[in-house]
Amino acid sequence: MSLDETADRPLDRLATHLAADMDAVNALIRRRMASDHAPRIPQVTAHLVEAGGKRIRPMLTLAAARLCGYGGPYHVHLAATVEFIHTATLLHDDVVDESAQRRGRPTANLLWDNKSSVLVGDYLFSRSFQLMVETGSLRVLDILANASATIAEGEVLQLSAAQDLATTEAVYLRVIRGKTAALFAAATEVGGVIAGAPEDQVRALNAYGDALGIAFQIVDDLLDYGIAGDGIGKNLGDDFRERKLTLPVIRAVARATPEERAFWVRTIEKGDQGAGDLQEALRLLDRHGALETTRADALAWAAKARDVLGGLPDHPLREMLDDLASYVVERIN
Repeated sequence: MSLDETADRPLDRLATHLAADMDAVNALIRRRMASDHAPRIPQVTAHLVEAGGKRIRPMLTLAAARLCGYGGPYHVHLAATVEFIHTATLLHDDVVDESAQRRGRPTANLLWDNKSSVLVGDYLFSRSFQLMVETGSLRVLDILANASATIAEGEVLQLSAAQDLATTEAVYLRVIRGKTAALFAAATEVGGVIAGAPEDQVRALNAYGDALGIAFQIVDDLLDYGIAGDGIGKNLGDDFRERKLTLPVIRAVARATPEERAFWVRTIEKGDQGAGDLQEALRLLDRHGALETTRADALAWAAKARDVLGGLPDHPLREMLDDLASYVVERIN
């Protein structure tokens, strides 16, 4: 897809508006991922950081700070912090999931090894806390430290819920709120905090990030069963093959006949999958309306994100964040 074709997308408009700030963030990231004594650190980090990710999370921090009138330098530190935390979690996730592809490229653990991915991820977490401290704000440190702990908690909860057909929608929501929405919410909240915004605006920014992150993850889970590749390195049925209990499957299992439940036990709990099983899973998801109701949930969370923006200052960036919430669900709309 050419630049001309993507120029009107909300994410591209946001990136254009924040281009100078993002240049500063990228320069700071490059400086802080360097290591005088362990050259593998910048090698592994650069492989992922420079792989062409959307950079939604750091842009949310920059947008929130600018929207609330911030004119200082520390929104750049916080945006880099958010990106380092996100990158660290990706390095760890790929080891846990035994992934071979990320953003259409081989994962770091495949190119190097699991030890390198884990240790470089730890290094990035440490770097992120150094950046937080430099802002001089204990509240910012508290928000991002809590988010880091919540992300880890969500990942551990996902491990315990994986392949367990008793997993409920409430548990699923806790998982995605932890592993995805927590960082979205923290990214927007700290932007308001560093800008000294009123408490009602800070709360609105947190609520926006939370709802946007939930919508983002539900869409990602839905695309796995609806589109044969969406440009981010995923293929149709990856989650099924990895036996992940995402919202569409949880809903299909809840409505399953005894025969259908036996299918899910075999393919998800026991991991006994064969030719035609993905097609059968798609048939069952369609039969019970699981994809359509999941789509409705994603749209509802995106609408909630847009609703809370009404309490924020009238600013072009507010319109861009509104458009971004619509864009996140555009692929399933």
